[in-house]
Amino acid sequence: MPTIDLFLELSKETCLAHYEGRVDNVFAHSLDGRRVVFPASALRRVVTKDGVEGVFRLHYSSEGRFESIQRLE
Repeated sequence: MPTIDLFLELSKETCLAHYEGRVDNVFAHSLDGRRVVFPASALRRVVTKDGVEGVFRLHYSSEGRFESIQRLE
């Protein structure tokens, strides 16, 4: 299963927009510089009362579809 590591820093207001469905996707850059897009609904698993901050690993299927997110730090 392919993985991509990235650093995310999202305020609680930004996370709320994702949570409420006003934003469908998260756009970020991986630690190695690649552009990454994944569903905003994935943030529900890692959001705290302050938002989202830290290094995360995204897991994708062999077809390139997002499967899961895991906090590394």
